[in-house]
Amino acid sequence: MISAIGKYVGGKVVTILCVLGAGLAGIWFWRHPEDLRSLWTTIRLSFAWIAFAIALPWVTYPLIPRILKFESNSAGLALIAALCGLDMLMAMWLAGWHINGALTWTVVLVGWLAAGAYNYVICESLARHVDR
Repeated sequence: MISAIGKYVGGKVVTILCVLGAGLAGIWFWRHPEDLRSLWTTIRLSFAWIAFAIALPWVTYPLIPRILKFESNSAGLALIAALCGLDMLMAMWLAGWHINGALTWTVVLVGWLAAGAYNYVICESLARHVDR
């Protein structure tokens, strides 16, 4: 009984906070339209980088058989390192070659690590597919 009441009240409080936050954000962007343009630019560039990071390992599909001929983990590591380097170069290029602030650097590094893990998983999957 108490947990049902807690969930009900908690849901209402969260809803009120979300509506209040959306309203305050709307007022802020209404009064400061340049911040809204900056936000949309950041979102657009972020989606461009994500699309690049998603497509990049798939583009290397023709290279996978050549890498597998080496029968060496270092060749695979070199491919993953090259993909990660290209991901980072693209992120820096989209950011205008400068990134300011600790939070921004943290977001970029976490994104880079996620792209590296994605590159590894996709290249491993492509290598298994080529091996068949």
